[in-house]
Amino acid sequence: MDPSELKYARTHEWVRPDGDIATVGISDFAVKELTDLVYIDLPAVGTKVEQGETLGEVESVKAVSDLYAPVAGEVIEVNESLPDDLQLLSDDPFGQGWMVKLRLADGQSLDHLMDYAAYQKHCAEA
Repeated sequence: MDPSELKYARTHEWVRPDGDIATVGISDFAVKELTDLVYIDLPAVGTKVEQGETLGEVESVKAVSDLYAPVAGEVIEVNESLPDDLQLLSDDPFGQGWMVKLRLADGQSLDHLMDYAAYQKHCAEA
């Protein structure tokens, strides 16, 4: 997946929209900041989240970081491979390392999210 085609939250989650379905993950910047990943907690299918709410957490040897819902919606699929193989997240955060798929809430737009250039600038300023 091409990172330049995604939308980004300030909290380092990315979104790939496809109609009313949004695939969500975390950026390679976030993965590198976390370093050695040891645990991930993802929501159950059917969980409804509001934009900005905690969606789960990622734990590394140095910190536990919350995952935030970049958009409002209902979890319709979870990447079941991740908890057993966190290397997928480290190796391919924009592809096989995706985390959840959300059915977007009615009226949810992606206008509040950054494009790739704005996200790169945001990361450089961090």
